[in-house]
Amino acid sequence: MNKSTLLATLSITATLLAFTAQAETKNLTLMLDWFVNPNHGPVVIAKERGYFKAQGLNVEIQEPADPSMPPKLVAANKIDLAISYQPSLIIDVAAGLPLIRSATLIATPLNTLMVLDNNKIDNLSNLKGKKIGIAIAGNEEASIGTMLGTGNVKYDEVDIINVGWALSSSLAAGKVDAIWGGLRNFEINQLALEGFAVKAFFPEEYGVPIYDELIFVANAQTYDKSAIKAFNKAIEQAVIYIINHPQDAWKEFVAYAPDTLNNELNRRAWKDTLTRFARRPSAVDLQRYDDYAQFMYAQKIIKTLPKAKDYVPTL
Repeated sequence: MNKSTLLATLSITATLLAFTAQAETKNLTLMLDWFVNPNHGPVVIAKERGYFKAQGLNVEIQEPADPSMPPKLVAANKIDLAISYQPSLIIDVAAGLPLIRSATLIATPLNTLMVLDNNKIDNLSNLKGKKIGIAIAGNEEASIGTMLGTGNVKYDEVDIINVGWALSSSLAAGKVDAIWGGLRNFEINQLALEGFAVKAFFPEEYGVPIYDELIFVANAQTYDKSAIKAFNKAIEQAVIYIINHPQDAWKEFVAYAPDTLNNELNRRAWKDTLTRFARRPSAVDLQRYDDYAQFMYAQKIIKTLPKAKDYVPTL
């Protein structure tokens, strides 16, 4: 073989190898539930540390203009994956949207019923006749009503006020006596930074079935099982890295968008979120999903009762 032939052969081989590598890389679009924050730590770390790439994935991370849209876009095959909430997924599936749960991101509830810690409201029975602020009207009656019931207060004995996204400021200003929807890793820290101590009542301790706060969802009809398994493996690697190296992981996380992420609120939220990331993102407790669906059905939030085995595939 002469030199020119050898060079041509090497060139063709290199081209084929490059094409094969490109062909084996799977492109995935992932839409978050909101702007990037510490709840999304494993996603950012998997991207920044190359865990997705090592699994043969090119993951495009998107932020939604409307936080209610990501699951709908997945159902419409506009994006591959989205971050959503277990209660929202059950509502969507019960309504007929073709969605599955593909993994868990945060495996415990974050939502709370929160009051100022000023000795005015020491227990849920003290909320009778009080104002409770919410961010978005929806299925709050089921959870708030159940929690209040443990303190012998009926749902119609409180005044529910939609304060939009001004939860913390409404509570701090005394416009409402409590807020529903404040997260235990964010709003507690936000109010503390503003000089307000708070008391949080956790729904899972007051009659509401425990649930996964943040999950990944995919289209039930078109999802790529092998790609999802690879994605979940990368997320698992990221979670382990974060747990083993929380400070280094924090630095790498804020480097993703330092202007918006590198602040004291996110620093505190990062610390409070570490223990809540799912160590085994692919693992799932079907009974937990069925229990919460039964709760929503009994509370008339959903009109049909989906079975977890039908929308939580084994991956």
